[in-house]
Amino acid sequence: MQTNKSVAELAAEVKASFVGHQRQTDARLDDIEQKLARAGGGGAGAGGNVQSWGREFIEAKADGLADLRQNRGRMALHLKAALTSTTGAGMLVPARDMVVGMPKRRLAIRDLLTRVNVSSGSVEYPNVTSRPTAADMVAEGAVKPESSMEIEMATAAIRTIAHWIPASLQVLDDAPQLQSLIDDELRYGLALKEESQLLFGDGTGQNLSGMVTEATAFSNPIADTETNMIDQIGAAILQAALTEVPVDGVVINPVDWWRMRLLKDDEGKYILGDPGSDIPPVLFGLPVVPTQAMLVDKFLVGGFASQTLYDRWEARVEVSTEHSDFFTRNLMAIRAEERIGLAVKRPEALIYGDFGNVT
Repeated sequence: MQTNKSVAELAAEVKASFVGHQRQTDARLDDIEQKLARAGGGGAGAGGNVQSWGREFIEAKADGLADLRQNRGRMALHLKAALTSTTGAGMLVPARDMVVGMPKRRLAIRDLLTRVNVSSGSVEYPNVTSRPTAADMVAEGAVKPESSMEIEMATAAIRTIAHWIPASLQVLDDAPQLQSLIDDELRYGLALKEESQLLFGDGTGQNLSGMVTEATAFSNPIADTETNMIDQIGAAILQAALTEVPVDGVVINPVDWWRMRLLKDDEGKYILGDPGSDIPPVLFGLPVVPTQAMLVDKFLVGGFASQTLYDRWEARVEVSTEHSDFFTRNLMAIRAEERIGLAVKRPEALIYGDFGNVT
């Protein structure tokens, strides 16, 4: 049965329906706002950071409430924040791995020498050039023979090895591991130059007088026995041993070590051991130091412990902004420096030779 309603009654029902729908919409929006507030946001505002989408939605709700009521719970919202790696929400954060450094050579020449710490700019040491050898058999009551001994003072100058690089204060602050990397690389640069000087310094200017420069040239003391590289090293060891200075090492290039390691006998067997064996670099009981600091086809054999390395300053790294306009540019100078001296006290016990065409 149909009930006739007046215009006033119909209007009241429509108004009640609209108010109920509006309350439901407001409740949903309040619920969304509370959830966004609990989840946090990318944060914008006073700091100048880019606003997140959630924050823009919350702020836009108040301005668009009138439109929301007029359009039965619908509201258009234009989001200005772009989703990028710089968005305040920080959704894309790059991972940072360890710094990839450059390969480093094994540095072993320093370890062969006797090391002494000093505190002066030069070191004097007495060098015996002639020993008393007139001792003889003497009859009872006879005059004893007189001997003589000559000693001269030798001097080892202390030389400086140094270098530096400029660096940004911001870079070092932002990546603390770079500080240790730079320190390590600068020290390694000093060590490379030191090793070169210990071997090949020519003694001129600020150069050390290196062991190769002071060494005795190879001359096989046993003729007609040299047949391959291993035999040549053995002959050089003998030459050094005949000086009566203890022989304690062999320095060669890695290329030459592997040429010897790959030598085979007439039956095709490896002379220094099977490929499946872990063969340490040793020849005739002496440690072999394969290093690229030594030239290919060259070798240095002898008594390294009889030579002395003087450490005045061990390698150190210092930082300063007192360089030109570095202070105003937020730059710093990082300097590495060491001071050393070398005394080749037994040059006759260092034998320097050339493999040449020997196999």
